[in-house]
Amino acid sequence: MSVLHRVERGLERIVNIPFTALDKSAVKPVELASRLRRELDDHTDAVAPGRVMAPNSYKVSLSSADFEHITNWGMDALAMELAVNLSEYAASQHYIFVGPVAVAFEENPKLNIGKFEVSSGSSRGAIAPTTDGAAERHPILDIDGQRYLLTGQVTVLGRDPDADIVVDDPGVSRRHLEIRVTPAGVVATDLGSTNGLFVEGHQVPAATLLDGNTLTIGRTRIMYWSGAPMQNDH
Repeated sequence: MSVLHRVERGLERIVNIPFTALDKSAVKPVELASRLRRELDDHTDAVAPGRVMAPNSYKVSLSSADFEHITNWGMDALAMELAVNLSEYAASQHYIFVGPVAVAFEENPKLNIGKFEVSSGSSRGAIAPTTDGAAERHPILDIDGQRYLLTGQVTVLGRDPDADIVVDDPGVSRRHLEIRVTPAGVVATDLGSTNGLFVEGHQVPAATLLDGNTLTIGRTRIMYWSGAPMQNDH
């Protein structure tokens, strides 16, 4: 099974609809995933040796019929799954971003069913998925193998969909942890969570982080890197 078809199977589980049962002329998620990857590849920019920037903001224009289909499937779930797929693909290609990857849908009544258009751009955010060697000036969090470049002053982690980094862990509070970049250092602060913040195994209300520190919230383990050039980690 190809990577894109695995994506489609994952999307089917999320929205609980077998896409093979849909109108054959309708847009299929695998087509969206494939086109988004091509858009990413077509708009990369080599900003320095070994540093290739990719767009992180994507807009998909759909016919009225396809827009209705996607609304019924669960637009937010589909957008998130496609964004995760793009992030994973970018990591495999060692691309970097200036902000979190986001996919949005809009309706275009001028399009026929099965036809869609994709546009992209870069939108700077508080965090950005990153890969080995992506940056040397911003702190980095590694959460279950996914790295985030902290490009903003304050980053909030938690289960809340509006958190800067959403952590899917039942032991994590909606707004669990704040990472604040200050002139005196990078400070991790527990935001009054239920299960607390642990740094190097010790529960603390707040801590100034050192390169290589391990943080734990709920059952989630977070590695912190200062942003200095990293050796082979883990």
